[in-house]
Amino acid sequence: MTTRVSRRRLLQVSAAAVPALALGARPARAGTAAPLTTGVVPSSMAGFDQAMKTFITERDISCAQLAVAKNGKILLARGYGVYSRAGLVTRVQPTSLFRIASLSKNITGAAIARLAQDGKLSLGAKVTTLLGLPATADPRLAHVTVWRLLQHTAGWDRNVSKDPLWNDHTIAASLGVPLPIDHADIMKYVTARKLDFDPGSKFVYSNYGYMLLGRIIEKVSGMSYESYVRQKLLAPAGITRMRLGRSLRSAAFSTEVSYTSKYTNKSVVDASGAVVPYPYGGFNMPNQDANGGWLASAVDMVKWGFVFDKAGPVLNATSIGRVFAKPETGVTAGGSWYGLGWNVRNNNVGGLNTWHNGSMPGTFSFLARVQNGVSYCAIFNRREEEGTPDFDAIDPILGRAIGTVKTWPTTDLTPRYF
Repeated sequence: MTTRVSRRRLLQVSAAAVPALALGARPARAGTAAPLTTGVVPSSMAGFDQAMKTFITERDISCAQLAVAKNGKILLARGYGVYSRAGLVTRVQPTSLFRIASLSKNITGAAIARLAQDGKLSLGAKVTTLLGLPATADPRLAHVTVWRLLQHTAGWDRNVSKDPLWNDHTIAASLGVPLPIDHADIMKYVTARKLDFDPGSKFVYSNYGYMLLGRIIEKVSGMSYESYVRQKLLAPAGITRMRLGRSLRSAAFSTEVSYTSKYTNKSVVDASGAVVPYPYGGFNMPNQDANGGWLASAVDMVKWGFVFDKAGPVLNATSIGRVFAKPETGVTAGGSWYGLGWNVRNNNVGGLNTWHNGSMPGTFSFLARVQNGVSYCAIFNRREEEGTPDFDAIDPILGRAIGTVKTWPTTDLTPRYF
C-alpha cells in the first residue's frame, strides 16, 4: 500500500466551472463501450458521472464506484461495470464491497482517538510499554509513541529497510517459520532490527506503524481489531457492511468485486511456491488489517467521513481536533500535514481539506473532504501499473467536477443505502 500527498490536492479545489470532458482526461477511445452502471446520478451532477466514465474507459477498469455528498447528505451513488462470482456475472452496485487499502488508516486513527477519548489510552504512551517490545536492538525504539505511529514519524523507512507487510518470504526464511506469517512474526522480525531514523525527526509513511496500532487497539480494548472498530465506530455511525478482507478469491464475500492486475507473485498464504495472481495470495490480507485491510463501498466511506464533520456518537470535538492536529515535524512546503490517517491542509474558506488514497495490487481508492461541505469517494478494482495512465488523476478530476454543479440536489440518498 502506498500513499503520497498529491500535488494537486496541495492546491485548493477550484470552484470554477469546468466542462466534464476537460477534467484532466482524454476522450474515451473510439468504439469502446461505456461501462454498465447502477445507482443514482442527479442531472445537475452529470459532470461527475461523465468524468468517471472517461477515467474508467481510459484505464480499462472493470469495476468502480463513486459517491458524492454535501453537508451530510449523499447526493450521488454510482456503481460501474460487472464482476463474476460463482459463475454469475453481476453488475457493480453502489453498495458492492471493494478493498479500500490505505483508506483503512483513518479508521484505525479514529479507533485510537476513541480509546483515548474513553480514557483507556494516552497518545503519548510508549509502544514498547504497551506491546511489551524490547528495545535491545535499538534503544531508540523506546521513544516511539502512539502519536508517532499515527503521524508516520516513528523511525521506519520502507525505502531503506523494506516494508515488512510486503516482505513475507524474507521474514519467514529469517525466522525459520512456515508461510503464512502473522502479526507476531512481523513484529519479532522488525523489533530485532534497528530503526531507520530517529523517532520524531521526520515524516516517512509506514504501513508497519499502523499495523502496530491495530495490535495496540486489541491489547487495550481486549477485543479483536475488527470487533472493536465495528462495535465502537461503525455501528454508531450506522455503517454495517464494512469488514476485513480475505486473501483468496474463493474466500471473497458474495457482494465483493473481483480484482485485476497483470502482475503475479509467489504465494504468501502457503508454502506451495505457486505463482498466483498478485491480488489473490500474492500478499496477505489478514496481516494488512489496521493499515489496509478493510472492505467498503464508496457510500460507506463518504458516510464514514461524516463522523469527522462534528462531534457525535463516535468522536467528540477533542478527538476530532486530535485527528487533524499538526505533527511535531510541522507542515510541508505546500502547507499540508499528516494527521491520524488523513492528509490535511487549510482551505480557502476557513476550514480543512482532508484526503487520503489507497493502493495495493487490484485496488485504488480515493476519499476527500473539501470546502463547502463536499466530500467524495472513488474506488477501482485495479491500480496504476506499467503502461496505464496515472490513477492519481482522479483527484483533480473529481475536485474540478464540483465546478460543473450549478445547483446542488436536495434529495438525500442516505436512507436508500443505509
